[in-house]
Amino acid sequence: MSTPPPPFWPVPPQQPQAYRQPPLNGFALASLLVGVLCLPPLGVVFAVVALVQIAKRRERGRPLAIVGLVVSLVMSAGLVLVTDRFAESFFERVSALEQFENVEGDLTDIEELRAGECFNVPGGDLLDEDPFVYRIACTEAHHAEVTSSRLLTQAGYPGAEQLRKSAADECWKAQDAYAMDSWALPDYAEMFYFSPSRESWRDGDRQLLCVIGTTGEEQRGSLRKDAGTLKPEQVAYLRAANGVDLALGHSPEADLEDGGTQEYRAWAREVDQALAVQARMLEEAKQRPEVGAQAGARLREVEAARKEWQQAAREVTSAGFDRAWGRALAAMSVETEKALRGAYGLSTTVPEWMEESPEAPGGSGGGSGGRSGEGPSTGAA
Repeated sequence: MSTPPPPFWPVPPQQPQAYRQPPLNGFALASLLVGVLCLPPLGVVFAVVALVQIAKRRERGRPLAIVGLVVSLVMSAGLVLVTDRFAESFFERVSALEQFENVEGDLTDIEELRAGECFNVPGGDLLDEDPFVYRIACTEAHHAEVTSSRLLTQAGYPGAEQLRKSAADECWKAQDAYAMDSWALPDYAEMFYFSPSRESWRDGDRQLLCVIGTTGEEQRGSLRKDAGTLKPEQVAYLRAANGVDLALGHSPEADLEDGGTQEYRAWAREVDQALAVQARMLEEAKQRPEVGAQAGARLREVEAARKEWQQAAREVTSAGFDRAWGRALAAMSVETEKALRGAYGLSTTVPEWMEESPEAPGGSGGGSGGRSGEGPSTGAA
């Protein structure tokens, strides 16, 4: 007897289950937000935690965690760099304050200094690009005296080299106008200037501050001897003489032997023009009894020197320029200039910068040698 098959009971079809997306890991999102907005190092920690949890729990957010990690690392590196620079600057300032806390004078913003004012700096360091300055009466011992303070008007940053040259030229002119009798300046007086760096220019700094630095000795009293303190005839003579010294100090930086003849010829023309101004002044001074003889003697030397500078301007070889240059310097003597200065009632003490002026390669130095170089300076870009 066969057994009948069991009854068939149909099984109802199962309803399809809805797909559940894995949850987004919270640390992945937090790593990106924290890394960008507030604390990058914490963003790195959150990103690492997120990657570990995502691997274990099969959660979503791995690309987000990787981006958060990269962003947090970059932001952390930038934060470390900025913090390091700030800390270095801060501790240098603190160190300076601690080391030189007894500087005489009133702590002043350097931008507030004006021509005629004197100041001290910690340790007498006028080569510091951003020094603490302490304004003090010029009758007291001081490190520097301001000859000019003005704002630069260039639309854009002119470049470090161009700014160095223009600042030096302007500050020599400012010093010549402020202390016109350059022979009366003490030998330890030097020209300094403070100009914007590339970084400070971006922050809006446009000030050019020109000063006479006197850190070599204890200077008391102002060195000011401008047109308002001198006689008109003294002013006329000093303007012409200082113009010649300034032109002589513009000698090219290029080597004459290495193809710089064209620059030197242009310089020779500049010196000749300055001497022409002095010659006109001396021609008028010859008519005045108190200085006539000395002015006439100096005029003859100036005219002889002009002929040699004009010849130098025509030379096409370095050897020819050397010879003309040497003859031009030899044509003007210090003794004649001393006698003329004495007749004008000016200083007759020959300054060191004249005695130490380099001779022309082709001849012996004589007379005004020009103030070569620009003196110490700050504000390098």
